[in-house]
Amino acid sequence: MRLAASLRRASLWRLLAGLLLPLLAVVTGVELWMTRHDALEAANAAYDRSLLGALKSIDANISTASGGLSAELPYSMLEFFELTASGPVYFRVASSDGLVELGNADLPLPPEPLEPGVPRFYDATYFGESVRLAAYRRATETPPTTPEASSVLVQVAESTQSREDFTRRFVRRAALRDGLVLALMVLGTAGTLALALRPLARLAREVQARSPDDMTPMEGAELPADIRPLVAAVNQQMARTQDLVAQQRQFLDDASHQLRTHLTTLQMQIDYARRAPDVAQVQDTLAALGNEIARATRSTQQLLALGRSDTAAVDLAPCDLAALLRTVALALLPQARAKQIDFGIHTATAEVPAVADSGLLREALTNLAANAIAYTPEHGTITVSAAEDSLGWSLSVEDNGPGLSPQERDALGHRYRRGSQAAAGGSGLGLAIARSIAERHRGRLRLEARSEGTGLLAILWWPRA
Repeated sequence: MRLAASLRRASLWRLLAGLLLPLLAVVTGVELWMTRHDALEAANAAYDRSLLGALKSIDANISTASGGLSAELPYSMLEFFELTASGPVYFRVASSDGLVELGNADLPLPPEPLEPGVPRFYDATYFGESVRLAAYRRATETPPTTPEASSVLVQVAESTQSREDFTRRFVRRAALRDGLVLALMVLGTAGTLALALRPLARLAREVQARSPDDMTPMEGAELPADIRPLVAAVNQQMARTQDLVAQQRQFLDDASHQLRTHLTTLQMQIDYARRAPDVAQVQDTLAALGNEIARATRSTQQLLALGRSDTAAVDLAPCDLAALLRTVALALLPQARAKQIDFGIHTATAEVPAVADSGLLREALTNLAANAIAYTPEHGTITVSAAEDSLGWSLSVEDNGPGLSPQERDALGHRYRRGSQAAAGGSGLGLAIARSIAERHRGRLRLEARSEGTGLLAILWWPRA
């Protein structure tokens, strides 16, 4: 969590310094360690060949032909070998019976027993100095009088100073080379990053120079391919914001128009009541005022519902459509009874589980059912129902009222569009609210003629997931 927070606060330059540089330092350190290891192996291989040559030269000068053990040491070769080794050279020739001992008798023995005829190289310390040794044991033809003297041990040792100096010089050159490469990589990465961030800086300046109401899409054709998805996402978000602002402006225009109309009508009726000559006319005016206030209240409620359906977040959650039908039917039952309408509900099962915003669906169904009650004649029939299938869910309201023509069914559902059979005082927002709520659920509102007789069938459908 702390790392993620620090990454969010840090700039790309700090990320480069905080992540890339330590990584490059670790890689360089590992590379130097491997270089030193390889250099040491190469130095040992080269110097060990010289050490093996001196060992074989001494061995070639050992003879047992006279019945004893004789060795003629190649002093000139040892002197040359000492010059190439840049330090002292030690040797030892000893028989296994201890009768013959030449050279440095206290040279360290190999850590493991030697196999006859197989040279062995190893490191040790001799008089406080690190040395590299080569040891070799050869079998001899032993006379019967000395049965123990069956082998000869030959050892040659040199100081490791020259090897270490060679390895140190090699690693130092490698470190300088890697340091130069690391510096070039850092400078190259910084330059590449600065060049790559230049389009973003230019894009930031263009956005800052825009006016607050400028929602035109940003141009991304000249930007790198990796930045274009970001520009496309920003353009998409600006388009959504522009649509939201347009909806809010439309809502304000609609609300101001509706409320201004109702307020103007109320003011005219009040002025008329003040000038009315008798009490009967005043009573009639007060009744008209009450009706106008009821229409204004209804319009305000529908405007608020329309604004909520356009802008409120859709809270999808499991809900029971059958319970939703019962709630809406109970709320509208007094209006249906006032016109003696047979108002019923129908579901295939006692419960119809669905996934939707139950609050918005209740608002949509209430508007559809209220419209049906308003336009269905007395003693009519209205049925609200819910259904589901493999594709989605639906709520429907069916009435046996006057119905709508095909042209009117295609036109209705938009704000302030009313049919030819619309009653006085309506605002034309009920179907618009239901249509907006259906679209917020990625569904649609369909207006169809009944299969039998006159009337209208309104279906609000929305898909699964």
